[in-house]
Amino acid sequence: MSDADYNSLKLENQLCFPLYVCSKEIVRRYTPYLEPLGLTYTQYITMMALWEYGTMSVTELGDKISLDSGTLTPLLKKLEDRGYVVRVRNKRDERSVLVRLTEDGNALREEARGIPEAMGSCIDITMEDALELQRLLRKLMNNLDENTV
Repeated sequence: MSDADYNSLKLENQLCFPLYVCSKEIVRRYTPYLEPLGLTYTQYITMMALWEYGTMSVTELGDKISLDSGTLTPLLKKLEDRGYVVRVRNKRDERSVLVRLTEDGNALREEARGIPEAMGSCIDITMEDALELQRLLRKLMNNLDENTV
């Protein structure tokens, strides 16, 4: 077999590799902004969902941020230990656990307010390119959601 037979295995021909590298680097660049808040990136996106949508079930929250309950439960426990959220059983459905922000969790929103702009200055692309990239990534996410294995 010739090298041409293996072109599909070259890193430069993979979509997954640049997505992986960019994701890893973006999360790494968030770290100096999130450390003063005592948050990891995953905790940050969890807080963003709660700031935006308010109280919701663990299942709904997991759907919003694409995390399963096995990953989300220990993360929520840490946020609860820090006093940012509380988890309570849904009175209408005891099987469901609701997550809501505490006063400290709501106050953290103000401290986090400048993070998106600070991150924007770390990434040297135009707003037009950023919006196009976001559009394409959302299209890919929707496609992957619709075609789950």
